[in-house]
Amino acid sequence: MNHTNIRAIFVFTLSSQLVLSACGNSSTNNIDGESNIVGESAAMISSDRVAMSQVSFLPDSEKVALIPDIPATQFQIVSIAEGEVVFEGDLTEAKEWQVAKGESYKVADFSVLNSAGELILRIDGVEDKAFQINQNAYDKLHDASLKSFYFNRASTEITEEYGGAWARAAGHLDEKVNYHVSALKGSADKDSSNNKDRWLIASKGWYDAGDYGKYVVNSGIATYTLLAAFQHHPNFYQNKNISIPESDNGLPDLLDEISWNLEWLEKMQADDGSVYHKLTTLKWPGKEMPHQDKRARYVIGKSTSAALDFAAVMAMASRVYGQQSDAYLTKSQQWLKQATSAYQWAKANGDLPYVQPDDVKSGEYGDDFFHDEFSWAAAELFLATNDTKYLDDFTQNQQPFTVPSWQHVSALGVISLLAAEANTLDEALYQQLRKSLLETADIYVTQYRESAFRVPMVADDFVWGSNSAALNKAIVLMQAYRLTDNAEYKTVASSLMTYVLGKNPTGYSFVTGFGEKPAMLPHHRASQSDGVSEPIPGMLVGGPQSGQQDGCDYPSDEPALSYADTWCSYSTNEVAINWNAPLVYMLAALIADQKVSEE
Repeated sequence: MNHTNIRAIFVFTLSSQLVLSACGNSSTNNIDGESNIVGESAAMISSDRVAMSQVSFLPDSEKVALIPDIPATQFQIVSIAEGEVVFEGDLTEAKEWQVAKGESYKVADFSVLNSAGELILRIDGVEDKAFQINQNAYDKLHDASLKSFYFNRASTEITEEYGGAWARAAGHLDEKVNYHVSALKGSADKDSSNNKDRWLIASKGWYDAGDYGKYVVNSGIATYTLLAAFQHHPNFYQNKNISIPESDNGLPDLLDEISWNLEWLEKMQADDGSVYHKLTTLKWPGKEMPHQDKRARYVIGKSTSAALDFAAVMAMASRVYGQQSDAYLTKSQQWLKQATSAYQWAKANGDLPYVQPDDVKSGEYGDDFFHDEFSWAAAELFLATNDTKYLDDFTQNQQPFTVPSWQHVSALGVISLLAAEANTLDEALYQQLRKSLLETADIYVTQYRESAFRVPMVADDFVWGSNSAALNKAIVLMQAYRLTDNAEYKTVASSLMTYVLGKNPTGYSFVTGFGEKPAMLPHHRASQSDGVSEPIPGMLVGGPQSGQQDGCDYPSDEPALSYADTWCSYSTNEVAINWNAPLVYMLAALIADQKVSEE
């Protein structure tokens, strides 16, 4: 790790609180005075220009601040309670981040501080910046990020008891959903000549993003990520209560929330095993609340990708719920049967991409390469059935390990297989998969070490939903940490969390409701139409990227700076379930590991 040069002597008090006694002539009891680190600057730089997490730090997380290029060469950390300097370190040389050209930054790294407390970052020429180190730093943030899925439920009222200021009427009951002609083509169980008189019950599920559509492909990776959060951290979730209607029913709230979406997904399968690609209106809804959208809704199209994502998620769900609750045994068996049927249909229809009909303007989630979906679905079916034919299919379709996204899911099956019980795989395959994951994680570590902003994000990561790319990288790094117990992987993973929480050059926390300057105007219809000034909390916005597909005004064309906190900016400020899911996962991973470390 490239930590700053620590010019300090470690001293432990009787209370075991870490204090760093600075070398040199710096004042150690001067909380209200000027730092003597370097001479006074003519003008103070606002603390708003210091880029660091706007949410408290966990004790064992990376703790870094980025300072615009200034003459100062050193920094101090001052304890508010003690009124004295507890750490002093050197600032790095100023460097320019290649995806945010135009300004250089110095790094203040105080990651060695791991005792809880209220502190101040002090640098000559910069306004003091207050922050906290807290064992419970991410607890409320995690609960809000998970509860955002409850706020995005379709087909139900959000009551004041559970929704508070964001209570709303039920919308989109989806009890009579039309069949679009594209959903009937090639289907053995529907008569396309009578499609106008036919309808489907497809209630529940989550609204996908800023609109009110429900998409199987994007639900796939979102649901997988939440299921993985539970699988990897079951003790953390066992008694976690986020105040939803199903709380205290004997099933962990996370699984209650996921089941709301699964009970919609199960309805999106036709009798022949095929899966409808999406459920939307023909055109985008207006800027209105769910219950105000009265447009006709349709199941639209079928695709190989929808069938395989469905198969993967249903197989995984059958395993998770079947092991967790006797009440779900019948449902678990049903889901596995549906997963098998969808997989068989996909093998018989292995090259059927979704093609957007001319009269449909909702999101596409199109894909025309399916080997990664086949490998993921096969991995989940192998784990659910122990049938080696699926493992053979996995190896035949395996693709290079890449950061997960809705369109590139090769990593998901690998992560599931590596997290399975010992002896599930033969040693040669296990080592191959382990090597592929660790090699990818090592690339991210190198990116972190070389980054002027101490974050493993490069130009290719600043795509639509760049914050999701960041947190999915973090998930990969946490798997590397789980496999090796190498703390550097966790450090780099935590740097991506602090990035979305404020350690970025835009000045924003990208999570609504959290931080000194959180996103306030997300492209999210319910938040913009409910008459409440604050958006629903806990939602991760897409993040900067220079495509600027929406025609809004942006402060910069630089990839890491091209962000606008405005409703207009659906390309950088929309929210989506597949972006929030890795936020939930990473918060759970960091909190759970912190608690294990304290035990």
